[in-house]
Amino acid sequence: MGNALFVEIESFQYNCEGEDICGDCFVMEKTPGFNRIIAVLSDGLGHGVKAGILSNMTASMALKFVGSNQAIIPSAEIMMDALPVCQTRKISYATFSIVDYRPGEGVRIIEMDNPPVILIRNGALVEPSYQEVWSPRHENRKLRIYEIDVQSQDRLIIMSDGISQAGLGSDQHKLGWRRQGCASFALDLVRKDPSVSARKLAREIVDKARDLEKNRKPGDDMSAAVFYFRVPRRTILLTGPPFSRGYDQEYAWILSTFRGSKVICGGTSAEIVAREWGREIHTDLSTMAKGVPPIAYMEGVDLITEGILTLTHTTQLLEAGEAPQENNGAAKLTNLLRDSDSIQFVIGTRINEAHQNPRHPEDLEIRRNTTKRLARVLEKKYLKEVNIRYI
Repeated sequence: MGNALFVEIESFQYNCEGEDICGDCFVMEKTPGFNRIIAVLSDGLGHGVKAGILSNMTASMALKFVGSNQAIIPSAEIMMDALPVCQTRKISYATFSIVDYRPGEGVRIIEMDNPPVILIRNGALVEPSYQEVWSPRHENRKLRIYEIDVQSQDRLIIMSDGISQAGLGSDQHKLGWRRQGCASFALDLVRKDPSVSARKLAREIVDKARDLEKNRKPGDDMSAAVFYFRVPRRTILLTGPPFSRGYDQEYAWILSTFRGSKVICGGTSAEIVAREWGREIHTDLSTMAKGVPPIAYMEGVDLITEGILTLTHTTQLLEAGEAPQENNGAAKLTNLLRDSDSIQFVIGTRINEAHQNPRHPEDLEIRRNTTKRLARVLEKKYLKEVNIRYI
């Protein structure tokens, strides 16, 4: 099962009230060719710019050390020694949680002073075993190391102490929300919606933590990251008509035989599929938005949008890390792609002779470049598996 599991990773955070910079840092990367994924959540001392520098340095070093398979104790000591010293408190300090996932080999988690990881499995909270090790040179620094053989539908949740200490001193939570409060809340969400996305779960956790603060103003940086292990969700996206009309039937066949979510971006592409399938297209003008043409519907297709404008706007939303709630083509496509794991693009290469426009080869290049840009952000920022096919 391990080899087949995809991991959806999403994080969400709020800055400490009054700060423009977040003192927490979450980063992740995939090792090319191996599908190994390393993610780090670091919390710098205090908040604001200084904390942001501490957490970003820690997270960057952790990625490099773990990615190059360095021994963790010496690596942690180097990270602690390298951090700049806070002039006020005379210490250098940043906590971290490192998640190292190797498909088929499970997950290794290394924590230093962050709240312990939460594992949700089969509708219940599981307390994974771990070993504790101390740094010989930094005796007050303790590391927890977990080795977890993940299963399909497992969720791992890591957080900064801005989450576990939310509501500290209030009548309801004198000692803060605590890890257990967050775990119970997350478990309740998963039980209500067993397929809840990592993106939604991370946001719900951080929103709830903020709700516990006085006047809903965070007294510390708040960050949560969710790792959702599952059989991959697959999506296919067709855009642009095939090079030759002789390929129209194959174009429609590729879509009809695909197992997963089906998307068409482009009016001509949708018309080709509708003709080959013998079905009708219905446009919903109520979904028109500024700069984004309306959505259309056809039996057997999950989403039909306009082409280049929608793809460009979707790419911009993904690059900005947004999860829009609007009812328009770009918003719906953005969320569908973020919720997908494996995405196949089928790009038609026909030039539309009907327009008799010498710029059409340029238009074709715009479509190719837009799709490449979209594929790149999905691969690099969201660690999706992406395949591009030209027809």
